[in-house]
Amino acid sequence: MDDRGRVELLDGERVRADLIDTLVRDAVFGTFAVKTFSRWLIWELGQLMGACPASIHEFYIARADNAWTNRTVPAMNMRFSTYEAGRAAYRAAQRTQTGAFIFEIARSEMGYTFQEPAEFSAVLIAAAIKEGYRGPIFIQGDHFQVDGKKYRSDPEGALNEVKALAKKALAAGYWNIDIDTSTLVTLEPASLDEQQRENYLRSAMLTKFIRDLEPEGVTISLGGEIGEVGEKNSTVPELDAYIHGYKAALGELGDYAGLSKISVATGTAHGGILLPDGTQADVAVDFDTLEDLGERARFHGSGGAVQHGASTLPEELFSKFPETQTIEIHLATGFTNTFLDHPSLPDSLRQEMYAHLEAHHADERGANDSDLVFHLKTRKKALGPFKPELWALPRERVEAIFAGVEEHYAFFYEKLNVVGTRELVDGIVTPVAHHRPMPVLARGAGDDQGLAD
Repeated sequence: MDDRGRVELLDGERVRADLIDTLVRDAVFGTFAVKTFSRWLIWELGQLMGACPASIHEFYIARADNAWTNRTVPAMNMRFSTYEAGRAAYRAAQRTQTGAFIFEIARSEMGYTFQEPAEFSAVLIAAAIKEGYRGPIFIQGDHFQVDGKKYRSDPEGALNEVKALAKKALAAGYWNIDIDTSTLVTLEPASLDEQQRENYLRSAMLTKFIRDLEPEGVTISLGGEIGEVGEKNSTVPELDAYIHGYKAALGELGDYAGLSKISVATGTAHGGILLPDGTQADVAVDFDTLEDLGERARFHGSGGAVQHGASTLPEELFSKFPETQTIEIHLATGFTNTFLDHPSLPDSLRQEMYAHLEAHHADERGANDSDLVFHLKTRKKALGPFKPELWALPRERVEAIFAGVEEHYAFFYEKLNVVGTRELVDGIVTPVAHHRPMPVLARGAGDDQGLAD
C-alpha cells in the first residue's frame, strides 16, 4: 500500500502467473470477508494493470453520428465457469484485435448461475489480468426487467426490486444496463402511445434513478426495450411512440442523457425454439424490419437497434447483422451448448447435472418433452448448483473445452465485423480510473486468504 492507502503493483508478472488464480477463487468461494477483500483487491489490480470497467455509451452515440458503421457488437452472456470463459473471450479478442465486445448477465441468470454482481465483475477483471488484456471492459446488466405480474398488484415493489439490483450492479462496475420495462406494454388500447405508456414512463424513471448514481466521469450506457423478445415483431410506429413518450417523460425529470440503444423483437426467441429431436427450428429473422428499426432509433439519437436471442441462429445469418446496421446482438445459449456438449466435459458430471434437473425442475417439463428436450431446455439451471465441480475440472479438460469456446467467440467477432476494432474503441472510449478504499469488513481477512476450496 502507498501513503494514500492504495495498492501498489510491484510485480505484475507474478500477479498474472499465480496470485490472480488464488484471488479469483477466493472471490468466488471464500468466506464473506475473504470474498470481500479479494474482490476489492482484484478491482484495484485491474485499475493498475489496465483492466478497467467502462461504459460503451460514447461508442454507441458515435455510431449515431456515423463515426463508424457496418459492425454489430456481441453481448455475450457468461453463464458458466466465467473465469475460464472470460479468459477465452479475451484471448480471441487479443489475437483478432477486437475491442468492441460486451460481457453480460441477465437478472434471471444471476439467480440460476449463482453469480451476484460483485462476483461477476471481479471474475471478469481477473480474467483480463490473467490474459494480459488491457483496455475498457464492458460489463452489462442484461434484462433488468420489471416483473409484469408483480407490477400489476404492487408497482412500487416491482420497481424497487430493479432499483436495488441496479444499485448493486453499478457499485460492481456494471456501467452498461439494459432497462427492460417492456413487460408493462399492453396491447389492448388502440393508441400506440397508450400501449407503450407504462413502458416509457417507467424507463424514464429508472433512467433518472441510475443516472443519479453514476460514478464521476461515467455516462452509463442504458438500453430500452419496446417489445418482449419472442412475442410479436416490433414496428417503427411502436418505436416512435416509445421514444417520443420516453423523451418527454425524461425531460420532465431533469436534464439527463437518454438511451444509447433500443431492443426490439424481430422473430427470435431466447434459447431458440427446440424441435422434438433436440435440434433448433429454423427462425425467420425479419432483417428488413430490424434495419428499419435501427435507422429510426438512430434518427432519435441512439446508436441503433438491438437483437436478442440470436446465438442459435444458422451460422450463415450472422454476417447480415452488420449489413443491416444492428448495433448489438445478445448471445447466450450457443455458448452454453458449446460448453456442455464438449466431449472433454466428463459425461458422468453431465449425467449428474441431468439427474439434478429431474429432481428439482420436473415441473418445467412439457407434456410431450422427451428426456433430451427437457434436458436441453433446462440444463442452464444446473450451472449454479454444479459451479464448484465445473470450476474444479482437471486442467487438461479445461484447456480442451475452452479452446473450443475461444473459437466460438472468434467466430462471432469475425461474422459481426468487430475484428480490428481495438484501435477504434480506444480512440472513442477512455476508461475512467476509480480507486476504492479497502472495505472495512475485509481488514484482517488476509489471514485465511487462499484457503477457499
